[in-house]
Amino acid sequence: MALVLHAGKTNKNAFKALIAAEYSGVAVKLVDNFEMGVSNKTPEFLKMNPIGKVPLLQTPEGPVFESNAIARYVSRSKAGNSLFGSTLIDYGHIEQWIDFASMEIDANIAKWFYPRKGFGVYLPPAEEAAIAALKRALGALNTHLACNTYLVGHSVTLADIIMTCNLYLGFTQIMIKSFTSEYPHVERYFWTMVNQPNFKKILGDVKQATSVPPVQSKKPAAQPKETKPKTKDEPKKEAKKVAVKPKVEAAEEEEAPKPKPKNPLDLLPPSKMVLDDWKRLYSNTKTNFREVAIKGFWDMYDPEGYSLWFCDYKYNEENTVSFVTMNKVGGFLQRMDLARKYAFGKMLVIGKDPPFKVKGLWLFRGQEIPQFVMDECYDMELYEWKKVDLSDEAQKERVNQMIEDAEPFEGEPLLDAKCFK
Repeated sequence: MALVLHAGKTNKNAFKALIAAEYSGVAVKLVDNFEMGVSNKTPEFLKMNPIGKVPLLQTPEGPVFESNAIARYVSRSKAGNSLFGSTLIDYGHIEQWIDFASMEIDANIAKWFYPRKGFGVYLPPAEEAAIAALKRALGALNTHLACNTYLVGHSVTLADIIMTCNLYLGFTQIMIKSFTSEYPHVERYFWTMVNQPNFKKILGDVKQATSVPPVQSKKPAAQPKETKPKTKDEPKKEAKKVAVKPKVEAAEEEEAPKPKPKNPLDLLPPSKMVLDDWKRLYSNTKTNFREVAIKGFWDMYDPEGYSLWFCDYKYNEENTVSFVTMNKVGGFLQRMDLARKYAFGKMLVIGKDPPFKVKGLWLFRGQEIPQFVMDECYDMELYEWKKVDLSDEAQKERVNQMIEDAEPFEGEPLLDAKCFK
């Protein structure tokens, strides 16, 4: 009996087994005319999997369900398969990334995508939590892939197959370019994988989503009020006049929803500096940066409504690998996203040879570093912070040089310069 896979042709969880079969040289046949919600509800199917989940694999020894288990079965069906690596530690790392792909990537993409499609209740706070968790996972994956072509070793393993299939749903349905561009190594990895011949044979040409799906969740239908049936012998009672309170008064009796607490920075006196205007000027200035952008910054700057801060990384002696140092800074900027409405920043990685120095300049709303930033972004504790003294012309010139990525900076070349805007 051949291996028969019960699933639809577009089921990303079925893709795992089919791609593994291509790499393993194992014949797996996709069942004909599978119809979700029909084929998996038949008595024959429920006998193989009582809860009716797909995909399901029929084997000579009996059925196997759960997509990762199916992919493992297919991969182990032929001796000498390299999909599980060649050493015990390879095997451990492959299993590690399979779990990560399932619990950190797939689960959070699903929590973001499916409620928007109406497969569950859409709750904005739950969506925000799912996106935050997904960003954290993609950041960790991006760091690993900065120096690795594959998840484990130097060739495709089952971990890559399962990771790519889980990312497939996100890339094709909800993770648009502006979202994934923050994780360039994940992007490179995904497009490399889906264009491998064995992947492409199953997935075809993959296109990235161009928009986030609108919310399609439906409100639950109102339940009819229970009415007491009248008995034939029950005498008619004279209807009593009941005073109906005006709707306005009734509404007043209901407890009003508690307003969302405002960010303390929104309660500060208005500032003449419009942060978005400065960010726009910075982004659009391509020539004569000193004369246009720098001059424009000081013309806009409001020392009463904003403050400038220098930061220096405390542990520069650890910055011995260039790409790791740059990824460290990139991760910091990702975690600072919570302050985007209230901040602008420049981060410089300095030096030709290790150890590399990390220095930054930040513009914050208010006279102090916002407390919610200190509380929520753990990277803040890794830096020494010093408020810029604008009466000191040397410090003011240092601000100019950091904004314009002046090189050399303090006598050393720039390895990298990143902007938070």
